[in-house]
Amino acid sequence: MATETLESDMAVGVALIFGALAVVGAGFMFAGASQIVMAWGFALAMVAAMLAVVAVQVFDG
Repeated sequence: MATETLESDMAVGVALIFGALAVVGAGFMFAGASQIVMAWGFALAMVAAMLAVVAVQVFDG
């Protein structure tokens, strides 16, 4: 008996989007005009990186 599986690249796509947001946040963290901009860049990088990992875990299972 053959079983059909549905494979999706949703995990990869969502992880790439959040990875790109993490890179943007890291850019703000290093090249921010003020300390508050650098802090928000760090926050964006950390949250986007976390969501990228969560997306892979959610859509992989």
